[in-house]
Amino acid sequence: MAAHVLAHEVADLCLGKPPLKSLSVSATIGEALASLKSCEENCISVWDCDDGDDHFKNVDGNCICVGKICMVDIICFLCKKENVNSPSLALKSPVTDLLPKDSILVKHVQPSTSLLEAIDLILQGSQNLVVPIETRFSGSSRRKLLQKSASTKSCTIHNGREFCWLTQEDVIRYFLSSIGFFSPLPTASIDALGIISKEFLSIGYHSSASSATEAISRSLVDQTSVAIVDEDGVLIGEISPFTLACCGETVAAAITTLTAGELLAYIDCGGPPDDIVRVVKERLKERNLEGMLEEFEIDPSDISSNSSLSDEEYPSPTSSRSSFGRYSKSSSYSARMVRRAEAIVCYPGSSLVAVMVQAIAHRVNYVWVIEEDCSVVGIVTFANMLEVFKDQLESMMLGHFD
Repeated sequence: MAAHVLAHEVADLCLGKPPLKSLSVSATIGEALASLKSCEENCISVWDCDDGDDHFKNVDGNCICVGKICMVDIICFLCKKENVNSPSLALKSPVTDLLPKDSILVKHVQPSTSLLEAIDLILQGSQNLVVPIETRFSGSSRRKLLQKSASTKSCTIHNGREFCWLTQEDVIRYFLSSIGFFSPLPTASIDALGIISKEFLSIGYHSSASSATEAISRSLVDQTSVAIVDEDGVLIGEISPFTLACCGETVAAAITTLTAGELLAYIDCGGPPDDIVRVVKERLKERNLEGMLEEFEIDPSDISSNSSLSDEEYPSPTSSRSSFGRYSKSSSYSARMVRRAEAIVCYPGSSLVAVMVQAIAHRVNYVWVIEEDCSVVGIVTFANMLEVFKDQLESMMLGHFD
């Protein structure tokens, strides 16, 4: 059974995945922001195709993916003390300012890389495995594809090939589709399996949201979230990188001025209430942050307050306007799916398969674990799950050879 599961290569898990949209390593952060909005993605790959003396070197003169830029990277960058009063100047900074110099978050692999090798790389810290898309083109078809890519603002062709990336979610989805092979493991509780992590990122409900900026950046790397808890440790909500990304770069003004509890109201359902918008503007003025106020002007008339909505009602995301058109949200960008700021939770007795389904259904890489009184026990991540599946596969393989 293990042999059947492990017979697959990463190329099998990439079937049907779209080619990566990309950005040059020489781009500015403002250009990265514009690209993220135009491609309607939360992250975009960054490529180095220059033979110059940049920090990121090419392999044999080929283009390589040196990292990825997410909307939350830009949001956290704008929240830095040196950038809050002049976001327009910050957006002119090179995109390399957002890339860790020793990052292993993105790694190139071959289509023939085994599933077990891919899992090892992910558990070592790689978030995205860059995989060449295996296609069969005639000479004329390939030339047309290259011409089309060259004519678009966001190139998808590198070294004459298109690429996609493989994530933790892709592997977990694959295991879920093959869950019967792992019986009875999937029915075991997450507590019994010992995969509840007691270490997690959190912030107090009344704490300033700006004090969580580093935790938000960390949650993006860890592919988790920041819990908002009260004085008794009860989970009130979360600051999710995904939810922040749906708000766009203007949420930097809210993070700079609001408490964690107020930020929760701001980002919930993707549209801040009028009174919260007024609070943000007033506090920006009080702190003489006129640059941020002018740069990220939010028009309350474009925002439907969610204060009168029931839990079942989901208002459409609204467009926040930047003071200059180049970075303003497009209508297609504002139509993105928006997830509420309410945390996704389970219990210590929840089964592994139930938590897997829950996480995938909500498009998150983690689920919070709480007690009956809603106090936080810990967090279960896709990485925790992959550890369990890897151990199970290795045990099955040993049993097969024995």
